[in-house]
Formats: sequence, structure tokens, C-alpha cells
Amino acid sequence: MVFKIRIILDSKEDVFRDVEIKGKQTLWNLHNGIKSAFSLSGEELSTFNLLEPDGTIVKSVPLEDMSDEGDGEIMSDIYISEAFENVGDKAQFQYGFIDLWEFFCELIEIKDDKNGINYPITIYRFGSVPMKAPGKPAAGKKKPSIIAIDDDFGMDEFTDGYDDEEDDFDDEEDFADDFPEEEI
Repeated sequence: MVFKIRIILDSKEDVFRDVEIKGKQTLWNLHNGIKSAFSLSGEELSTFNLLEPDGTIVKSVPLEDMSDEGDGEIMSDIYISEAFENVGDKAQFQYGFIDLWEFFCELIEIKDDKNGINYPITIYRFGSVPMKAPGKPAAGKKKPSIIAIDDDFGMDEFTDGYDDEEDDFDDEEDFADDFPEEEI
């Protein structure tokens, strides 16, 4: 069986791809299909978050095992037919660490496979992929100013009562007498 999955880039503009993949292939194969469909370069870490219908995460499946014991499930362990059992099943795909690309994946059709096709394959493209990962500001937050940072850390308690003009420190003072001369 072939699973047709719509992959939507989380961005202001509408950008999505439809990818077909065999049910016996793994999330690792889908990871590579998404990289190809969206022209993502590099070998960045990535994760699939399998979702409930309400959007809560059921399971996170990383590209590589990061557990202390070394026995965690990874993308190559999970078949597509296990991750997407029914039409409408969803997952979130995160690619990269510093430049985070986020995608939403939804199974839209299950059909018979065709001979001679090398899956996964991108069958439909809509929208242009931006050059950089779309950035998202935190909800309701703006960039903090220096004043806000000083207030947050209570810098007033360190500077209260200090007057720069009253200081008797002389920048021109000669400190040569403080260190004995070395004999050569």
C-alpha cells in the first residue's frame, strides 16, 4: 500500500508538498522524502511528533537515539503504516536545531502502489520554499530592551547611592612602586 501524506511548512505563506511513500517504509524514509521535497540541505537532527486528533503529542521519534540506555525508538524503527494508521492521522516534523523548520504532516489517502516507482516520491508541489527557516516570535512577546533586563535583575540595588563624580580614583596614578624591579 502507498500512503499519500501532505506536508505543510509552518510559515506565513502557503507552502506544501504531497509525498507518496510505501507503508512498509519507515519514518526515516519519510524524513528523507521531506528533505528532498523541500530542498533541505545538510544532516540536521530531526524529530517526528506523532499527534492525537486534538494535537497532543503521543510519541516523539528522533532521527538518532539520544537516550542514556541506548534503547530508544528511532525513525528507522517505526513503519509508516504504524505512524499513520488511518486517513486523517497527523504528525509534526521538526528539522534542524538552530534554524528550526517545522512541518505538519497528514495522511490524506491510502492506495495501491504502482510498479517501477521508487518511493518516497513528491507528487505535488505548492508554494515556494523560503531560503531560511521561517522564524516565529514568541506569542505576545517583544524583544527585551536593556532597561528591561536591568530591571529584571535588580541592578538598582548595585548602583543606588553611587556617584561617579565623587570617586577619588586617579586613572593616571603610577603603580610602578607596587612591584619590585627584577634584577637582570
